Amino acid sequence: MICPFCKNDNDKVVDSRVSGTSIRRRRECLECGRRFTTREYIEVQPLTVIKRSGAKEPFQREKLIRGIMNSCKKRPLTMDDIEQLATRVENALPVNDNFEVGYDKIGNLVMQELKKLDPVAYVRFASIYREFKEVGEFVKQIRNLDG
Repeated sequence: MICPFCKNDNDKVVDSRVSGTSIRRRRECLECGRRFTTREYIEVQPLTVIKRSGAKEPFQREKLIRGIMNSCKKRPLTMDDIEQLATRVENALPVNDNFEVGYDKIGNLVMQELKKLDPVAYVRFASIYREFKEVGEFVKQIRNLDG
């Protein structure tokens, strides 16, 4: 680590402490004797969504929540319910080595969670996600709720 005072890169760590999501290290420069603090953070790779078209875009939690909220309009779900559902979906995402996930994986996870939480919101979400074109597709989806 380069000393912020004398610009030499000869130091020793005199104290290390975990501080939330980082490690705080107290260092002493072996050249000038002054002390300084550094922090180490885990570098989180941003998640990329592979869309239906094949295009890729950064994962946006806000977009996930907006999609869920559209399905839950005029339903007895609180914003807290929706936030928790989004968190469960995020935590369950099967990410590959490139930190990419397909839109289909996200949609299926949302549908699983909505099915447990609110059947009407589930059918609404499924109709948009699966792009229903006929009434029969709605009926089939509703019948699947029982089984």
